[in-house]
Amino acid sequence: MTQSASDDRVRVGLMISSMRGGGSEQQTLLLLRHLDRHRFEPFLCLTQAVGHLLPLVPEDVPITTMTCDKPGVYFPGRQLRAQVRAVRDWAQRQNLDVIYDRTFGMTMIASAAVDALGTPRVSTIVSPPDRAVPSLERRFQKLKIRRLSAAYRRSHTRLAVSRLAAKSAIEFYELPESAVHVIPNPVDVANIKRQAETGRSVHLPAFNDPAGLHLVCLGRMSEEKGQADLLEAMRLSQIRDDHGDASKPALLLTLVGDGPDRAMLESLVTQLPHPDRVRFAGHFANPYGVLAAADGLVLPSHFEGMPNVVLEAMALSVPVLASRCGGTLELELSDPTIRWFTAGDPASLADALENFRDDPAGNSTRVRAATRHIKRFHEVSTVVGQIEAKLMSAAAGDRSRKK
Repeated sequence: MTQSASDDRVRVGLMISSMRGGGSEQQTLLLLRHLDRHRFEPFLCLTQAVGHLLPLVPEDVPITTMTCDKPGVYFPGRQLRAQVRAVRDWAQRQNLDVIYDRTFGMTMIASAAVDALGTPRVSTIVSPPDRAVPSLERRFQKLKIRRLSAAYRRSHTRLAVSRLAAKSAIEFYELPESAVHVIPNPVDVANIKRQAETGRSVHLPAFNDPAGLHLVCLGRMSEEKGQADLLEAMRLSQIRDDHGDASKPALLLTLVGDGPDRAMLESLVTQLPHPDRVRFAGHFANPYGVLAAADGLVLPSHFEGMPNVVLEAMALSVPVLASRCGGTLELELSDPTIRWFTAGDPASLADALENFRDDPAGNSTRVRAATRHIKRFHEVSTVVGQIEAKLMSAAAGDRSRKK
């Protein structure tokens, strides 16, 4: 990363809730690392300054936290108003030329904070809002949707990580057809490979059957991520194995992550014919060693914007089994890159698991196509360059206004 002391650099403020390690946090960190320092001076604002990615933020990036009012009597909107004041003060204090708000929560705060100041915003939509907003915002839902619609209409530029997320946003927020530009998530292949080498030192309890095929599922343990479907598929597959060809290798599964559904998932494992073939690894900062060592990645999500974990598996040449949903479908064009199954359908997933085991040549063919796809559409310098162009365009108008 090259530093520059030029006063002509665009001062860009990036907003995200925390640095705990979710897909949007990882993408924000990637952007902070790769923004051209000859042209941009980045700043970071967090709802909470927590997360294992926090120490990885480049040293030249000032970090601000959305300080909130001291605890007191609760009333609706109190915390939001405090966050809005904090972001407005931050934007004025740093004299920001443009704000990059990622996720609908950050867009709502940023819009209320800086639209009146005239600071342009580049807003990124990371999940189909028709699925994500109802599942994550249970209280005052209609009011929040109205505010989000207005916030996105006021954004200078609206980005989406997939065509499906863009289409959903246009319909859900009632935006003009041409209002959302698709820029897919980038992947830093070289960095992921370095992390995978470092992460190989992670030691997990050994399976009783080391000759089996080792599958891994990474993600937050919550309903929409579909781990319960995966465990039911494992149950169906184990029953078939017990009545079928005993020479086939066993399917072994490692679940990486944590979340509100973990206890329920652990209970489901106890009901499997062979519970010793599933293990819980918990959450750890660098999962890439486990991913790189796996025979395959399984993504059983019910909906996705553009799943980082699939991009990372592709970068590491790990075969992918994934549900046909959301932006994941856009990771395959003419050549097969993924072994598909139907979202929310354990029987379809069980079939995909068995096809994966029975067709190693097909897995290799998909891996080669996935490598080509990553290089063509998700290479980090190319995609970050597209985002930089949107930031520069938005900032240009603000700088003219300030003059």
